[in-house]
Amino acid sequence: MQALQFHSATQSAQYVENMMPKATGYDVLVKVEAVAVNPVDLKVKSTIQDPSTGKIIGWDAAGTIVEVGEQCQKFKAGDKVFYAGDIGRDGCYASHQLVDCRIIAKAPKSLQSHQAAALPLTALTAWESLFDRLKIDAEKDRDKTLLIISAAGGVGSLAIQLAKQLTQLNVVATASRPETQQWCEKLGADTVLSHHGSLKDNYLAANLPAPDYILCLNDSDYYYPHMVELIAPQGLIGVVVSFQQPVDLNLLKNKSAGLVWEFMFTRPHMKTQDIERQGIILQRIAEMADLNQLQPVSQQHFDKLTPQTLDQAHHLLSKSQTIGKITLGPLSDA
Repeated sequence: MQALQFHSATQSAQYVENMMPKATGYDVLVKVEAVAVNPVDLKVKSTIQDPSTGKIIGWDAAGTIVEVGEQCQKFKAGDKVFYAGDIGRDGCYASHQLVDCRIIAKAPKSLQSHQAAALPLTALTAWESLFDRLKIDAEKDRDKTLLIISAAGGVGSLAIQLAKQLTQLNVVATASRPETQQWCEKLGADTVLSHHGSLKDNYLAANLPAPDYILCLNDSDYYYPHMVELIAPQGLIGVVVSFQQPVDLNLLKNKSAGLVWEFMFTRPHMKTQDIERQGIILQRIAEMADLNQLQPVSQQHFDKLTPQTLDQAHHLLSKSQTIGKITLGPLSDA
């Protein structure tokens, strides 16, 4: 099998030829047909220091199963699937990949491969943030308010849609540019605010109720003071980006408010007892896509995965101005 392997944080990926892996246990072997890039790519790349040990990254893919392990009962060779994978294993920037069958699902039939590849990591992060971490209850939380900060990217694009399709929440999104604000409106956000200047002031000026839930998808350090001021009493704040500075949780005490983390790789990487929930969530995402309840979020696509196109995709991602997701086709031969 061929793969793209990074040997440093600053150099382009290089083609490598590895032995074709064999699927055993819960694993399936997938022929990768499309991939997507994510901020986690850049974070993992930045940690590569030893040129002698290369790393295959990438955690969003769609493809066809070519082999199944003996403990895999739900899938067979020939099944079209999509998945995010496990950050502790080789990624999807390759011709083939081993992945645990408990964290995959059959791909949406109505979507092209690159459109399916744009969904898993962001859909899982959005779903887990809303329903597993913030504990939003579609029946009990009618008419409450959800604020999604930096909502035009991959996770925000799915969070808006899931919240509007599956709950009765009032969804307030923030975005920085006219085109990203229009994107959030297109996806169904009830109100779209600019997060330029003071988010707190912009929110209060819109005369909106205090948010019962806040999902912050960018720069937790910068937005934390704003979120503390805005969150409703007994509300919950969810974050996905690591803090770089110490956080004063005492600021939440008087409101009896809470802060929760979402890290999509917790279940697969730590082999939690509920690891199969990721496969269940992805199957629900596929069903929603096939019912036209979710709009495709692949907004920029490269036909082939090469070191050059991957560099271009990562450069665009690093500017933090993307709308939706950037996808690439199958690995091109060296």
